[in-house]
Amino acid sequence: MDSREEMQKAKRSIAQVRCQEHELLVWCNLFTRLVQIGSFGLQFLWCILHFIVSIWYFLLEVTHVVESTLISSGLLKNYKALDLGKLRYLAIVVGSEEAYQTAKVTKLLQWLEAIGMKHVCLYDMEGVLKKSKEAILEKMSNTTVFQEADENDKLLDQKHMTLEFASYSDGKEAVAKAANLLFAKYLQSANSGGDPDEERIFNEPHMNEALRAVGSGGPEPDLLLVYGPARCHLGFPAWRIRYTEIVHMGSLKSMRYGSLIKAIYKFTMVRQNYGK
Repeated sequence: MDSREEMQKAKRSIAQVRCQEHELLVWCNLFTRLVQIGSFGLQFLWCILHFIVSIWYFLLEVTHVVESTLISSGLLKNYKALDLGKLRYLAIVVGSEEAYQTAKVTKLLQWLEAIGMKHVCLYDMEGVLKKSKEAILEKMSNTTVFQEADENDKLLDQKHMTLEFASYSDGKEAVAKAANLLFAKYLQSANSGGDPDEERIFNEPHMNEALRAVGSGGPEPDLLLVYGPARCHLGFPAWRIRYTEIVHMGSLKSMRYGSLIKAIYKFTMVRQNYGK
């Protein structure tokens, strides 16, 4: 009898274990299905959100194209009369890869000349536009180079468009050259019998003077337009954009005359407050 009872207990234990294993397997299968359903739901939700965002950006692009077309055709009267008195100096920053599109850059300059802009700075990091300066100037007959203009008349000449060509080398390298110049002046003053214990303080006017001396002291642009994928000034000399408004214009390939007019118009309509 004892052996039979032990056998029955063993069978019941085995049956309980198998039942527990079956329940565990059922729960595992259920959990796996829930995970699969959840993953599918998240993917479906992501697709819906992506579709909505894509539609939104598509509608924005269509709106911009339509608006640009209306501005270019002159149907929107507000954009016809631009007050360029507030925009004395305009900077154009172009991405390094797009800077090789000389025809596009020239067309952009021709638009600016037609609008009435007189002072423009062209900038790219690699100096591609500097190398293409001759090709650009050949197609811009009524244009002079900024560095060749008279210092007192640079921003007063209204007969020609003046172009400045700048690159990344006009940034950090210019600061280094200006610092070396200030240091050389300090040593010269000390060696000429000045008080060795006198504290030498270099302030902003000294730095500006040194930057002009090394050929990198151009005027501060009122507006900076960026053409390219990056939404930044791409290393444009920082000391020249303290109060500059920066606007990203998108790719140079898809530039539009109406978008250019709109950016300039919006800038001329904004009142700038400068701190004391």
